Amino acid sequence: MRLGIAGAGVLGRLLAWRLARAGHAVTVFDPAAGPVAPATGQLGSAVPHAAGFTAAGMLSPLAELDNGGPDLARLGWRSLALWREVAEAMRAEGNTTPLFAQRGSLLVAHGADLGAARRVLARLQNTPSPLLAATPPSPQPLDQAALTQLEPALAPGLHAWLLPGEGQVMARELLQALAVHAPRVHWCWGVQVQSLAPGRITLADGNALAFDLVIDVRGLGARPELPLRGVRGEIIWLHAAGVPLQRPVRLLHPRHKVYIVPRPGNLFVVGASELESEDLSPVSLRSAVELMAAAHSVIPELAEARIVHMEANLRPAMPDNAPHIEHVPGLLRINGLFRHGWLLAPALVQNALEQLGIDPAPAPPFVPIAPMLQSAPSDVTL
Repeated sequence: MRLGIAGAGVLGRLLAWRLARAGHAVTVFDPAAGPVAPATGQLGSAVPHAAGFTAAGMLSPLAELDNGGPDLARLGWRSLALWREVAEAMRAEGNTTPLFAQRGSLLVAHGADLGAARRVLARLQNTPSPLLAATPPSPQPLDQAALTQLEPALAPGLHAWLLPGEGQVMARELLQALAVHAPRVHWCWGVQVQSLAPGRITLADGNALAFDLVIDVRGLGARPELPLRGVRGEIIWLHAAGVPLQRPVRLLHPRHKVYIVPRPGNLFVVGASELESEDLSPVSLRSAVELMAAAHSVIPELAEARIVHMEANLRPAMPDNAPHIEHVPGLLRINGLFRHGWLLAPALVQNALEQLGIDPAPAPPFVPIAPMLQSAPSDVTL
Protein backbone atom coordinates (compact mmCIF):
# COMPACT_ATOMS: atom_id res chain seq x y z
CA MET A 1 0.00 0.00 0.00
CA ARG A 2 0.98 3.64 -0.54
CA LEU A 3 0.61 5.27 2.86
CA GLY A 4 0.84 8.95 3.75
CA ILE A 5 1.46 9.90 7.40
CA ALA A 6 0.92 13.45 8.64
CA GLY A 7 2.99 13.99 11.78
CA ALA A 8 6.37 12.63 12.90
CA GLY A 9 5.94 12.43 16.66
CA VAL A 10 5.95 9.19 18.61
CA LEU A 11 2.92 7.81 16.76
CA GLY A 12 4.06 8.92 13.32
CA ARG A 13 7.56 7.52 13.61
CA LEU A 14 6.42 4.25 15.14
CA LEU A 15 3.82 3.80 12.41
CA ALA A 16 6.38 4.56 9.70
CA TRP A 17 8.89 2.14 11.21
CA ARG A 18 6.38 -0.70 11.50
CA LEU A 19 4.70 -0.19 8.14
CA ALA A 20 7.95 0.16 6.20
CA ARG A 21 9.24 -3.06 7.75
CA ALA A 22 6.01 -4.74 6.62
CA GLY A 23 6.78 -3.74 3.02
CA HIS A 24 4.51 -0.73 2.52
CA ALA A 25 5.56 2.47 0.74
CA VAL A 26 5.46 5.14 3.45
CA THR A 27 5.77 8.92 3.14
CA VAL A 28 5.84 11.10 6.27
CA PHE A 29 5.20 14.86 6.39
CA ASP A 30 6.21 17.03 9.34
CA PRO A 31 7.00 20.74 9.80
CA ALA A 32 10.09 20.00 11.94
CA ALA A 33 13.47 20.64 10.34
CA GLY A 34 14.63 17.04 10.77
CA PRO A 35 14.47 13.88 12.86
CA VAL A 36 16.76 14.95 15.70
CA ALA A 37 15.72 16.74 18.87
CA PRO A 38 15.97 20.54 18.81
CA ALA A 39 19.14 21.92 20.34
CA THR A 40 19.06 23.19 23.90
CA GLY A 41 17.62 26.68 24.04
CA GLN A 42 15.71 26.29 20.76
CA LEU A 43 12.55 24.79 22.19
CA GLY A 44 9.40 26.85 21.91
CA SER A 45 6.62 27.90 19.61
CA ALA A 46 9.03 29.20 16.96
CA VAL A 47 10.53 25.72 16.39
CA PRO A 48 7.95 22.94 15.95
CA HIS A 49 8.92 19.71 17.64
CA ALA A 50 7.18 16.58 18.81
CA ALA A 51 5.79 16.53 22.33
CA GLY A 52 7.55 13.18 22.76
CA PHE A 53 10.90 14.96 22.91
CA THR A 54 9.76 16.77 26.07
CA ALA A 55 9.09 13.64 28.08
CA ALA A 56 10.92 11.45 30.54
CA GLY A 57 9.66 8.35 28.71
CA MET A 58 8.32 6.52 31.77
CA LEU A 59 6.34 3.35 31.08
CA SER A 60 4.25 3.18 34.24
CA PRO A 61 0.97 1.34 33.70
CA LEU A 62 0.63 0.52 37.38
CA ALA A 63 1.39 4.02 38.67
CA GLU A 64 -0.91 5.59 36.08
CA LEU A 65 -3.89 3.74 37.55
CA ASP A 66 -4.07 6.76 39.83
CA ASN A 67 -4.98 8.89 36.78
CA GLY A 68 -6.53 6.38 34.38
CA GLY A 69 -8.45 3.14 34.53
CA PRO A 70 -7.68 -0.54 34.03
CA ASP A 71 -8.04 -0.27 30.26
CA LEU A 72 -5.21 2.26 30.20
CA ALA A 73 -3.13 -0.15 32.31
CA ARG A 74 -3.92 -3.01 29.94
CA LEU A 75 -2.67 -1.00 26.97
CA GLY A 76 0.35 0.11 28.95
CA TRP A 77 1.46 -3.40 29.87
CA ARG A 78 1.16 -4.44 26.24
CA SER A 79 3.12 -1.38 25.14
CA LEU A 80 5.93 -2.29 27.51
CA ALA A 81 6.38 -5.60 25.72
CA LEU A 82 6.12 -3.93 22.32
CA TRP A 83 8.73 -1.24 23.14
CA ARG A 84 11.04 -4.00 24.30
CA GLU A 85 10.58 -5.74 20.94
CA VAL A 86 11.34 -2.48 19.11
CA ALA A 87 14.54 -1.96 21.10
CA GLU A 88 15.62 -5.56 20.54
CA ALA A 89 15.04 -5.22 16.79
CA MET A 90 17.11 -2.04 16.64
CA ARG A 91 19.91 -3.60 18.68
CA ALA A 92 19.94 -6.53 16.24
CA GLU A 93 20.35 -4.00 13.41
CA GLY A 94 23.41 -2.41 15.01
CA ASN A 95 22.03 0.24 17.35
CA THR A 96 24.31 0.65 20.35
CA THR A 97 22.54 3.51 22.13
CA PRO A 98 20.43 2.47 25.15
CA LEU A 99 16.77 2.87 24.18
CA PHE A 100 14.81 0.87 26.75
CA ALA A 101 15.16 -0.16 30.40
CA GLN A 102 12.89 -2.27 32.60
CA ARG A 103 13.92 -2.36 36.23
CA GLY A 104 10.64 -1.41 37.89
CA SER A 105 10.00 1.98 39.44
CA LEU A 106 9.60 3.40 42.92
CA LEU A 107 6.90 5.34 44.70
CA VAL A 108 8.18 7.29 47.70
CA ALA A 109 6.60 9.58 50.30
CA HIS A 110 7.77 11.65 53.23
CA GLY A 111 6.37 10.73 56.61
CA ALA A 112 4.11 13.77 56.80
CA ASP A 113 2.45 12.73 53.54
CA LEU A 114 1.94 9.06 54.35
CA GLY A 115 -1.85 9.42 54.56
CA ALA A 116 -2.09 10.88 51.07
CA ALA A 117 0.29 8.20 49.79
CA ARG A 118 -1.82 5.41 51.23
CA ARG A 119 -4.91 6.75 49.48
CA VAL A 120 -3.03 6.61 46.18
CA LEU A 121 -1.76 3.10 46.90
CA ALA A 122 -5.27 1.90 47.68
CA ARG A 123 -6.26 2.82 44.14
CA LEU A 124 -3.34 0.85 42.72
CA GLN A 125 -3.88 -2.38 44.62
CA ASN A 126 -4.76 -5.10 42.09
CA THR A 127 -7.22 -2.97 40.13
CA PRO A 128 -9.35 -5.57 38.32
CA SER A 129 -9.35 -5.72 34.55
CA PRO A 130 -11.08 -8.60 32.76
CA LEU A 131 -9.02 -7.84 29.64
CA LEU A 132 -5.67 -8.65 31.27
CA ALA A 133 -4.44 -12.20 30.76
CA ALA A 134 -2.96 -12.26 34.25
CA THR A 135 -3.19 -10.33 37.48
CA PRO A 136 -0.85 -7.33 37.34
CA PRO A 137 1.72 -6.89 40.09
CA SER A 138 0.95 -4.80 43.15
CA PRO A 139 3.13 -2.19 44.85
CA GLN A 140 5.60 -3.90 47.17
CA PRO A 141 6.38 -2.02 50.42
CA LEU A 142 10.10 -1.66 51.12
CA ASP A 143 11.69 -1.22 54.51
CA GLN A 144 14.69 1.05 54.91
CA ALA A 145 17.22 -1.74 54.33
CA ALA A 146 15.53 -2.90 51.12
CA LEU A 147 15.22 0.67 49.84
CA THR A 148 18.88 1.38 50.55
CA GLN A 149 19.81 -1.84 48.75
CA LEU A 150 17.86 -0.80 45.66
CA GLU A 151 18.59 2.94 45.61
CA PRO A 152 21.26 4.06 48.10
CA ALA A 153 21.04 7.71 46.99
CA LEU A 154 17.48 8.16 48.24
CA ALA A 155 16.97 10.14 51.44
CA PRO A 156 16.74 8.08 54.63
CA GLY A 157 13.35 7.96 56.28
CA LEU A 158 11.33 7.84 53.05
CA HIS A 159 8.42 5.44 52.82
CA ALA A 160 8.81 3.47 49.58
CA TRP A 161 7.07 0.93 47.36
CA LEU A 162 8.48 -0.98 44.40
CA LEU A 163 6.34 -1.24 41.26
CA PRO A 164 7.69 -4.39 39.55
CA GLY A 165 7.82 -4.58 35.77
CA GLU A 166 7.59 -0.89 35.00
CA GLY A 167 10.18 0.64 32.71
CA GLN A 168 11.27 3.57 30.61
CA VAL A 169 12.36 4.51 27.12
CA MET A 170 15.07 7.05 26.29
CA ALA A 171 12.65 9.39 24.57
CA ARG A 172 14.94 11.62 22.52
CA GLU A 173 17.19 8.77 21.41
CA LEU A 174 14.30 6.46 20.52
CA LEU A 175 12.51 9.11 18.48
CA GLN A 176 15.65 9.59 16.42
CA ALA A 177 16.29 5.84 16.13
CA LEU A 178 12.77 5.21 14.79
CA ALA A 179 13.62 7.50 11.88
CA VAL A 180 17.16 6.23 11.33
CA HIS A 181 16.12 2.57 11.34
CA ALA A 182 13.30 3.10 8.82
CA PRO A 183 15.47 3.98 5.80
CA ARG A 184 12.87 3.00 3.22
CA VAL A 185 10.53 5.69 4.50
CA HIS A 186 10.34 8.92 2.50
CA TRP A 187 10.71 11.60 5.20
CA CYS A 188 9.45 15.03 4.13
CA TRP A 189 10.84 17.38 6.79
CA GLY A 190 9.96 21.05 6.90
CA VAL A 191 6.67 20.37 5.12
CA GLN A 192 3.40 21.71 6.50
CA VAL A 193 0.18 19.78 5.86
CA GLN A 194 -2.72 22.08 5.06
CA SER A 195 -5.58 19.59 5.06
CA LEU A 196 -6.42 15.90 4.96
CA ALA A 197 -9.13 13.86 3.29
CA PRO A 198 -9.60 10.15 2.70
CA GLY A 199 -6.78 9.10 0.37
CA ARG A 200 -5.41 12.64 -0.04
CA ILE A 201 -2.97 15.00 1.69
CA THR A 202 -2.87 18.64 0.64
CA LEU A 203 0.30 20.51 1.52
CA ALA A 204 0.68 24.18 2.42
CA ASP A 205 1.96 24.93 -1.08
CA GLY A 206 -1.31 23.61 -2.54
CA ASN A 207 0.18 20.35 -3.82
CA ALA A 208 -2.30 17.46 -3.35
CA LEU A 209 -0.96 13.91 -3.08
CA ALA A 210 -2.92 10.67 -3.37
CA PHE A 211 -2.44 7.63 -1.12
CA ASP A 212 -4.21 4.35 -0.47
CA LEU A 213 -4.44 5.36 3.18
CA VAL A 214 -3.82 8.66 4.95
CA ILE A 215 -2.88 8.54 8.66
CA ASP A 216 -3.33 11.69 10.72
CA VAL A 217 -1.15 11.76 13.85
CA ARG A 218 -0.39 15.49 13.97
CA GLY A 219 -1.19 16.07 17.63
CA LEU A 220 -2.42 19.64 18.05
CA GLY A 221 -1.86 20.16 14.35
CA ALA A 222 -5.08 18.19 13.75
CA ARG A 223 -7.20 21.12 14.92
CA PRO A 224 -9.90 22.15 14.05
CA GLU A 225 -10.87 18.70 12.73
CA LEU A 226 -10.55 17.33 16.28
CA PRO A 227 -11.54 19.17 19.49
CA LEU A 228 -8.04 19.06 20.96
CA ARG A 229 -6.49 21.25 23.62
CA GLY A 230 -2.88 21.63 24.65
CA VAL A 231 -1.86 20.79 28.22
CA ARG A 232 1.42 22.39 29.21
CA GLY A 233 4.15 20.22 30.71
CA GLU A 234 7.53 21.33 32.03
CA ILE A 235 10.68 19.34 32.77
CA ILE A 236 14.16 20.11 34.06
CA TRP A 237 17.34 18.29 33.03
CA LEU A 238 20.04 17.95 35.71
CA HIS A 239 23.59 16.61 35.56
CA ALA A 240 24.96 15.02 38.72
CA ALA A 241 28.09 12.91 38.39
CA GLY A 242 28.37 10.06 40.84
CA VAL A 243 24.75 10.06 42.00
CA PRO A 244 23.45 6.49 41.60
CA LEU A 245 19.85 6.00 40.49
CA GLN A 246 18.74 2.91 38.57
CA ARG A 247 15.00 3.37 38.13
CA PRO A 248 12.36 6.14 37.94
CA VAL A 249 11.14 7.53 41.26
CA ARG A 250 7.77 9.19 41.85
CA LEU A 251 7.17 11.34 44.90
CA LEU A 252 3.68 10.90 46.36
CA HIS A 253 2.64 14.30 47.62
CA PRO A 254 -0.82 15.79 48.24
CA ARG A 255 -0.08 18.72 45.90
CA HIS A 256 2.81 17.81 43.58
CA LYS A 257 3.24 14.96 41.13
CA VAL A 258 7.00 14.88 40.74
CA TYR A 259 9.16 12.22 39.15
CA ILE A 260 12.92 11.81 38.86
CA VAL A 261 14.09 9.67 35.96
CA PRO A 262 17.72 8.59 35.41
CA ARG A 263 19.21 8.89 31.95
CA PRO A 264 22.61 7.80 30.57
CA GLY A 265 25.49 10.16 31.13
CA ASN A 266 24.73 11.10 34.76
CA LEU A 267 21.61 12.96 33.65
CA PHE A 268 18.28 13.19 35.47
CA VAL A 269 14.92 14.36 34.15
CA VAL A 270 12.70 16.02 36.75
CA GLY A 271 9.04 16.71 35.99
CA ALA A 272 6.28 17.12 35.40
CA SER A 273 3.93 19.97 35.81
CA GLU A 274 0.49 19.64 34.26
CA LEU A 275 -1.03 23.02 33.49
CA GLU A 276 -4.25 23.77 31.62
CA SER A 277 -2.53 26.30 29.42
CA GLU A 278 -1.26 26.49 25.85
CA ASP A 279 1.52 28.88 26.82
CA LEU A 280 4.84 27.79 25.31
CA SER A 281 7.01 30.33 27.08
CA PRO A 282 9.98 29.16 29.19
CA VAL A 283 9.55 27.27 32.46
CA SER A 284 8.12 29.42 35.26
CA LEU A 285 9.94 30.22 38.49
CA ARG A 286 7.22 28.48 40.53
CA SER A 287 7.50 25.24 38.56
CA ALA A 288 11.30 25.27 38.65
CA VAL A 289 11.45 25.86 42.41
CA GLU A 290 8.81 23.24 43.23
CA LEU A 291 10.24 20.57 40.95
CA MET A 292 13.83 21.02 42.06
CA ALA A 293 12.97 21.31 45.76
CA ALA A 294 10.96 18.07 45.56
CA ALA A 295 13.81 16.31 43.72
CA HIS A 296 16.33 17.49 46.32
CA SER A 297 14.11 16.24 49.15
CA VAL A 298 14.13 12.76 47.60
CA ILE A 299 17.81 12.65 46.55
CA PRO A 300 19.85 15.00 48.78
CA GLU A 301 22.97 14.60 46.60
CA LEU A 302 21.19 16.49 43.83
CA ALA A 303 21.97 19.68 45.78
CA GLU A 304 25.18 19.93 43.77
CA ALA A 305 23.60 18.95 40.45
CA ARG A 306 23.99 21.35 37.56
CA ILE A 307 20.93 22.55 35.65
CA VAL A 308 21.45 21.51 32.03
CA HIS A 309 18.27 23.04 30.65
CA MET A 310 14.54 23.44 31.17
CA GLU A 311 11.84 22.96 28.57
CA ALA A 312 8.10 23.15 28.12
CA ASN A 313 5.78 21.61 25.57
CA LEU A 314 2.09 20.91 24.98
CA ARG A 315 0.45 17.51 25.22
CA PRO A 316 -2.52 16.99 22.86
CA ALA A 317 -5.64 16.04 24.83
CA MET A 318 -9.27 15.42 23.95
CA PRO A 319 -12.04 16.79 26.21
CA ASP A 320 -12.19 13.50 28.14
CA ASN A 321 -8.37 13.03 28.16
CA ALA A 322 -8.85 9.64 26.49
CA PRO A 323 -7.06 8.59 23.28
CA HIS A 324 -9.05 9.00 20.08
CA ILE A 325 -8.98 6.55 17.16
CA GLU A 326 -11.16 7.22 14.14
CA HIS A 327 -11.28 5.34 10.86
CA VAL A 328 -13.16 5.85 7.63
CA PRO A 329 -12.15 4.32 4.29
CA GLY A 330 -8.90 5.94 3.23
CA LEU A 331 -8.29 7.86 6.48
CA LEU A 332 -7.10 6.87 9.98
CA ARG A 333 -6.73 9.32 12.87
CA ILE A 334 -4.98 8.59 16.18
CA ASN A 335 -4.67 11.46 18.64
CA GLY A 336 -5.28 12.75 22.15
CA LEU A 337 -2.74 10.62 24.02
CA PHE A 338 -2.44 13.39 26.66
CA ARG A 339 0.25 12.51 29.20
CA HIS A 340 0.41 8.86 28.10
CA GLY A 341 2.00 9.14 24.66
CA TRP A 342 4.96 6.84 25.23
CA LEU A 343 2.93 4.50 27.43
CA LEU A 344 0.09 3.93 24.96
CA ALA A 345 1.52 4.46 21.47
CA PRO A 346 2.63 0.90 20.56
CA ALA A 347 -0.59 -0.76 21.71
CA LEU A 348 -2.81 1.83 20.01
CA VAL A 349 -0.82 1.53 16.79
CA GLN A 350 -1.10 -2.24 16.86
CA ASN A 351 -4.85 -2.11 17.56
CA ALA A 352 -5.48 0.33 14.73
CA LEU A 353 -3.42 -1.57 12.16
CA GLU A 354 -4.97 -4.90 13.10
CA GLN A 355 -8.44 -3.42 12.64
CA LEU A 356 -7.38 -2.27 9.19
CA GLY A 357 -6.08 -5.75 8.38
CA ILE A 358 -2.57 -4.53 7.54
CA ASP A 359 -0.69 -5.69 10.64
CA PRO A 360 -1.71 -9.21 11.65
CA ALA A 361 1.12 -9.71 14.18
CA PRO A 362 -0.28 -10.91 17.53
CA ALA A 363 0.19 -8.83 20.64
CA PRO A 364 2.83 -10.01 23.13
CA PRO A 365 1.17 -11.51 26.21
CA PHE A 366 1.28 -9.76 29.57
CA VAL A 367 3.39 -11.73 32.01
CA PRO A 368 3.48 -10.55 35.65
CA ILE A 369 6.93 -9.98 37.09
CA ALA A 370 8.07 -11.99 40.10
CA PRO A 371 8.58 -9.81 43.22
CA MET A 372 12.37 -9.93 43.53
CA LEU A 373 14.71 -7.22 44.76
CA GLN A 374 17.77 -8.57 42.94
CA SER A 375 18.22 -10.13 39.51
CA ALA A 376 14.53 -9.76 38.70
CA PRO A 377 13.48 -10.92 35.23
CA SER A 378 12.46 -7.30 34.52
CA ASP A 379 15.99 -5.94 35.15
CA VAL A 380 17.04 -5.29 31.57
CA THR A 381 18.48 -2.50 29.48
CA LEU A 382 18.39 -2.42 25.68
